[in-house]
Amino acid sequence: ALPFQDRRKRVYHGWWIVAAGSINQAIINLTLARSFGAYAVLLESQFGWSKTALSAAYSLQQAENGILGPIQGWLIDRFGPKASMRLGITMFGVGFMAFSQVNSLTTFYLAYLMLAVGSSLGGFFPVNVVIANWFDRKRARAFSLMQLGGAIGGLLIPVVAVLLETFGWRTTAFLSGILVLLVCLPLNEVIRRRPEDFGLEIDGISAAEREATAGKPSLNPERDFTLKEALHTRAFWLVSLGHGSSLLIVSSVNVHLVLHLTSGLGYSFAGASVFITLITAGQIGGTMLAGGVGDRLDKSKIAAGCMIFHTIAMLLLAHATSIVMVVVFALMHGTAWGLRGPMMQAIRADYFGRSAYGAILGMSSLIIIFGTVSGPVIAGFLADRTGDYVLGFSLLAVVSGLGSSFFLLAKRPVPPGSDSRLAR
Repeated sequence: ALPFQDRRKRVYHGWWIVAAGSINQAIINLTLARSFGAYAVLLESQFGWSKTALSAAYSLQQAENGILGPIQGWLIDRFGPKASMRLGITMFGVGFMAFSQVNSLTTFYLAYLMLAVGSSLGGFFPVNVVIANWFDRKRARAFSLMQLGGAIGGLLIPVVAVLLETFGWRTTAFLSGILVLLVCLPLNEVIRRRPEDFGLEIDGISAAEREATAGKPSLNPERDFTLKEALHTRAFWLVSLGHGSSLLIVSSVNVHLVLHLTSGLGYSFAGASVFITLITAGQIGGTMLAGGVGDRLDKSKIAAGCMIFHTIAMLLLAHATSIVMVVVFALMHGTAWGLRGPMMQAIRADYFGRSAYGAILGMSSLIIIFGTVSGPVIAGFLADRTGDYVLGFSLLAVVSGLGSSFFLLAKRPVPPGSDSRLAR
């Protein structure tokens, strides 16, 4: 039986999954993804670890996500997401408790590895696979609402900053673990693999209603791609390379923004957290916009445009000489991030279908990690060598901007079984 199904028959269960996934992402982003930069400032101050060493921990998480992705994708497609998420959430919560006790770089890396594996198994990846299974025509809207939770979690970063300053990073980390276990584990009970398993139609409407209301067939009327078939298309590689290029900037900002603002531009710890809130505000606006335009306009062109915004924003941050430049950076970067994010997952589902979505997304992660791993390390290494982030941020901005061309070249592949002469 599906939760809420008898009491709220008019609400398609897919939307309950979106809501649960949104809260899940809000907590994961609040406690780790958006807070890492704040923790990094305090860890650098207490232990004297270099920016490169701190960046390596974040990159370790992203590398783990990429390496685990293909295995996790196959397991979810084969056995379903619920068990994976239960294990991952438990590891994530316990990982924070272990993190609160670290006293060396080695124990820090071990605790962070547990957090990385937990967040991968229990967070963004499996939720995306489930949403791809439950939605078709409203896919971009569903992805955007789910990712909106992650953005909203970022609005609470000033609360984390206050906790860090008041109680210290160890107590804050331990309390984060308790929060994860108390909230995310119960939410996992809402997750279900596919609507067909419970006698429901995708999007909550029958095939006849789909044709009558839209006047056109489903987005994916042909047979879905297998992983092997997807790997033989140009679209798979181009979308993955474009996604990785965008994360050169996103991952670098997540790790180094607070360090840059405090040590480079002279802002206080609390003042730096305000700019994270501005990024989040822009991301919320972009995510809401994605839900409105993503199912109507060309997603690849939207993604390419967002890449240009990322590039301009990063250059403003690298060469900022006034608060206005930092504010414009925060709003541009956040908006581009929020608008582009849902497009990444929706494009793959549109192009390749639902059947092997987990495996395809997982294999993509092996390519995407070039951005998530190398971005923070390059920025940190060059900052340690030059004394500031100007060169590192500028270099990443240019490379990421050039990556926008990948999305412009990524065309929808011809469905399996179609005339090969029509292949694009």
